[in-house]
Amino acid sequence: MSDVYAQPTTGTEPAATCELARYTTLRLGGPAGRVVAGTDADEIVRAVREAGERDEPVLVLAGGSNVVIGDAGFPGTVVLVRSRGLQVVDEDAATVTVRVEAGEPWDDLVAATVANGWSGLECLSGIPGSTGATPIQNVGAYGQEVAETITGVRVHDRVDGTVGRIAAADCGFAYRSSIFKYSDRWVVLSVDFRLARSPLSGPVRYAELARALGVEVGDRVPLADARATVLRLRAGKGMVLDAADPDTRSVGSFFTNPVLDRAAYELLRERAADLGEPPSWPCPGDMVKISAAWLIDKAGFGKGHPGPEGTAISGKHTLALTNRGGTASTAALVELAREIRDGVHRRFGVTLHPEPVLVNCTI
Repeated sequence: MSDVYAQPTTGTEPAATCELARYTTLRLGGPAGRVVAGTDADEIVRAVREAGERDEPVLVLAGGSNVVIGDAGFPGTVVLVRSRGLQVVDEDAATVTVRVEAGEPWDDLVAATVANGWSGLECLSGIPGSTGATPIQNVGAYGQEVAETITGVRVHDRVDGTVGRIAAADCGFAYRSSIFKYSDRWVVLSVDFRLARSPLSGPVRYAELARALGVEVGDRVPLADARATVLRLRAGKGMVLDAADPDTRSVGSFFTNPVLDRAAYELLRERAADLGEPPSWPCPGDMVKISAAWLIDKAGFGKGHPGPEGTAISGKHTLALTNRGGTASTAALVELAREIRDGVHRRFGVTLHPEPVLVNCTI
């Protein structure tokens, strides 16, 4: 069976069969064979088990902000994750641990942590999606990653049929990845986060955010200031959902930032010598992370670059590929993604890889 787990948007609850475009931020995707909703962990597990008993493929979908679904749709059962809620499960003078249901909207959780004076998620404000999706690709932005605060993930194990907890150390967290991302074994039911009791953010690590806050990298700022500034920066890049803004009809960043070994990095520097130093960040193991947005732009694909059939690069950020409406299709979006990937490789010898989960489509 082929299972994937994707991030959410809000949407009308399902009919028996429907176009999956209504559940994705791209507003693209063909029909589902069958759609059911789970409003708590038991319902989600039951829906997945029953589909397995019918020998149907399963797509676990909490709404669709990090998934690209093919025009042919998905022939099996789509399980919509609609569970909600969070509770404090442990606390002491310095920290609090909250358990959050998989379907809880991510930004609602971040807003609640900021309001309660719990530090650790504030720089992840404005990311569309569900809480249960965040450990799957180790969501990160502006110098924070969820792996830094997750202590464990409660899952349904489809191999042995049990429900249990996987400790953070066993989740295989890496850059935009985990053991869950490309596996059909686990269905995320809830996530535990340990957060600091503090009115201040963690040390600001991201230079762009520090500049916007008027502080130095490493400084701390009030939680509300960090959240407001991140929301403003994301909105300026079309990365906060807005029904009136077609630039937000996307999956956010379509490509991950490439991580190169030292030899590949030096080769890139040679090929980009006429363009100045590529923006980069050191990574463990003498690896170097490169800005995918810079590579795309310098390869000739600027903001607003048109693709086929009503698709285009966002007018606000080169990493976002958008559905401008009209005749747009998943096939057209994938064609645009291939054009960009191949153009970057020709110019710089670097291969870009997609960040979203691809369902019945490929680049």
